[in-house]
Amino acid sequence: MSTADYKNMTTAEIREDFLKFFEDKGCKLYPSSSLIPEDPSLLLANAGMNQFKEYYQGTKTMKEIGATSCQKCLRTNDIDNIGDARHLSFFEMLGNFSFGGYTKADAIAWAWEFITSPEHLGLPKDRLYMTVFEDDDEAIELWHAQGVEYDHISRLGEEDNFWAAGPTGPCGPCSEIYFDQGPEFEGEKPGDDGDRYLEFWNLVFTQYDRQPDGSMPDLPHRNIDTGMGLERMAAIMQHKGSNYEGDVMSSLIELGERLSGKEYHGSSKEPQDKSLRILADHSRAVTFMIADGILPSNEGRGYVLRRLLRRAVYHGRLLGIQCAFLTEYAHEVERIMGEHYNELVQNKALVDGIISAEEERFGATLNAGESMLQAELDKLGEGDVLSGEVAFKLHDTYGFPIDLTREISESAGHEVDMDAFDREMDAQKERARATANRDAWGKANNVWAALSDRLDGTVFDGYDHDDLDGCTVVALVRDGEEVACAKKGEKVEVVLDRTSFYGEMGGQIGDTGRIFANGLELRVEDTLHREGGFTSHECEVEEGEISVGATVSTSVDHGRRELIRRNHTATHLLDAALKEVLGEHVNQAGSLVAPDRLRFDFTHFEAVTTDELARIEGEVNAQIFAAKPVVTSVMGIDEAKAAGAVALFGEKYGDVVRVVSVGTEDKPFSRELCGGTHARNTAELGFFKIVSESSVGSNARRIEAVTSAGALEYVDERLAEIDEVAAVLKCRPADVMARVEQLRDEKSEAEKKLKAALVGGSSNQVADAVSAAVDMGAYKLVVAHLSGISGKELRNVWDTVRDKIGSDCACVLASEADGKVGLLAAATDGAVSAGFSAGNVVKEISGLVGGKGGGRPNMAQAGGKDAAGIDAALDAAKKLLGA
Repeated sequence: MSTADYKNMTTAEIREDFLKFFEDKGCKLYPSSSLIPEDPSLLLANAGMNQFKEYYQGTKTMKEIGATSCQKCLRTNDIDNIGDARHLSFFEMLGNFSFGGYTKADAIAWAWEFITSPEHLGLPKDRLYMTVFEDDDEAIELWHAQGVEYDHISRLGEEDNFWAAGPTGPCGPCSEIYFDQGPEFEGEKPGDDGDRYLEFWNLVFTQYDRQPDGSMPDLPHRNIDTGMGLERMAAIMQHKGSNYEGDVMSSLIELGERLSGKEYHGSSKEPQDKSLRILADHSRAVTFMIADGILPSNEGRGYVLRRLLRRAVYHGRLLGIQCAFLTEYAHEVERIMGEHYNELVQNKALVDGIISAEEERFGATLNAGESMLQAELDKLGEGDVLSGEVAFKLHDTYGFPIDLTREISESAGHEVDMDAFDREMDAQKERARATANRDAWGKANNVWAALSDRLDGTVFDGYDHDDLDGCTVVALVRDGEEVACAKKGEKVEVVLDRTSFYGEMGGQIGDTGRIFANGLELRVEDTLHREGGFTSHECEVEEGEISVGATVSTSVDHGRRELIRRNHTATHLLDAALKEVLGEHVNQAGSLVAPDRLRFDFTHFEAVTTDELARIEGEVNAQIFAAKPVVTSVMGIDEAKAAGAVALFGEKYGDVVRVVSVGTEDKPFSRELCGGTHARNTAELGFFKIVSESSVGSNARRIEAVTSAGALEYVDERLAEIDEVAAVLKCRPADVMARVEQLRDEKSEAEKKLKAALVGGSSNQVADAVSAAVDMGAYKLVVAHLSGISGKELRNVWDTVRDKIGSDCACVLASEADGKVGLLAAATDGAVSAGFSAGNVVKEISGLVGGKGGGRPNMAQAGGKDAAGIDAALDAAKKLLGA
């Protein structure tokens, strides 16, 4: 079977051709959605249909006959298989979709046209095979009508060729298209486990609505959902047998060859080949995840990112790559795919910074993990098995890969109890499954979902008004249930048709105030943004009785809102200043806007220096003192982005957005998409003061700050504290620093004198140790437990011991200070000649204080954390030396 009987196409050419083909058929082209899905039930975008869920459910409609897209996808449920010929974590899914538009017959005819037409893929018809659901005679005849012979069509059961959203709900038959790679590959028929018949396109015909009783009536309209794996199609079109041999992945594998000096053979049995494939796959996944705003963490999608990144670093280590290398992969991914996925180019600085910081951090983790593992191995006797619980703790708590644990353990002559490790892993997976939401199509069964079925969301009319009249009560909610009325003293959530209260959203906390009418008074304690676009006013009824249908007035706490407005505008100024001082990689990662303070989380890879904080604070204050206008505009999302408006990672925006700009229209200092309330002029902020800067996780920092009345209160408190300190120090406030420096110098001098007394010849504990020296014949041995002396100072003690004894001698000293243990063994040349080895002594006893160390025969040191083991360590030294 010739491999030259059809043309060769690059990945980019296939992608472009597919999308153009279905556009020409009348489908609307949709760009790939983010890997962070809109659907809260999904951790990561894992299929092309994710962004079209609402169209399938009928809650949205489109005027076109269907849609087409190339969707970024990421799956890690089979991470252990990644690196074989088929499995990838990140992949591109080409798809075309219909929501009652074009038909099943159209989908099959167009698929056949695209894959066989010389103007498109031009695959040889005799190498194409189809599978259909066993009862789907319609699909068989539709394929046959295109010219597919019956012996090229197979029936498969429900497990292979039937799709369902869940036990009930939308479902329907599938039809998969296979390519015969030739007799050199294993496999007898489409659908088996071999690689000869390679499935590359799945057409799902969602046409039934399965009921609890098992019946399947037709849906109101039939849907089409197809998916073609781009990497798999590229491998076919480039006459390759593996997803990793297409142009994109092979380029990344070649980079791995250059970095490691190892040669890629394409073998499934060569460990280095698997590592090179994993590096290619994981590096691409990591680059795209960070470019979409996912940051490493210990939970959720951040944990997936961290696991992929660390697994890549580990396999780099296996290949012998010791230096940082992952940013080179990120640059190659950007070079290959940046033209189609512009976010790779736009967020290059962010990707580089996150990868560099995380790779450096995990390098330290690997080193620490090896040290911990070695300590555990040192406890084992010959042939003992390393506990599976210990291996799991290294894996789960410290991020130390189990493969590396096994490799190191086995090289030291110890097997790992993998059965116990697997039990721990299974228990962890079970815990994860117990908390996972597996219904990707389900609708939340709560009062707000029910309200959204019959009511429009609340209209917010509070940008220019703190008070509103003529608002209608459309619903009342108590304890998650609708109620008709609420009386004096009762707590209730009030839903109005329109309101001047801002519901907590986008970091800005909810308003407080009053809802009232004749004979009716409610205190609004908080305002929340609820599902379905409703604003919930959490109230206590203070007078009268409120009921559904009543007409009321709203009044927001004006003073509190003004402070919130100012702090919200300050976050925009801070965001712009951070980008200006630290770099464009800075992105908002969370915020809190309250009346008394603001909190701003942002992506950055290291602590912000004092100088940088001063520049950031100065830039914000410069904008405040310049009294710049704060202007709000409503425009289309594309127009807003073209104007340079900053959008938040992971935030979903409608077609019409609100843009808040600070400064002149032609050259604003800040321009962001934002639905919150803001000051009218920067001068209203008074001044801006940073209170603290801290870490909130790897690659994320937090600044807390105050403005206006909060800033004034903060400064007054700091000045009062300085006055109190000055009074205690008995000096003027202006002289506080000079007085503190004087006290610091006096303290340092006193500590020096104390240390000299502790380690010098006049020290009682050193003198006592020398007087208790053991005569070993050829030398005298001092073994002593000392207090208040650091490990660094033990060498001075040894000098004192040697001077006092005046002949050949040796010592084993242990100390504890500030929670740390120090060990030192030392000897004169005569003691060493007599058999004393300081290095052997320290190596033998350091583990008893939770440490590790060694050195030369005449001098060795170690540190430790377990002071409780000092006496045992010294006893072990005596036993070892025969003292």
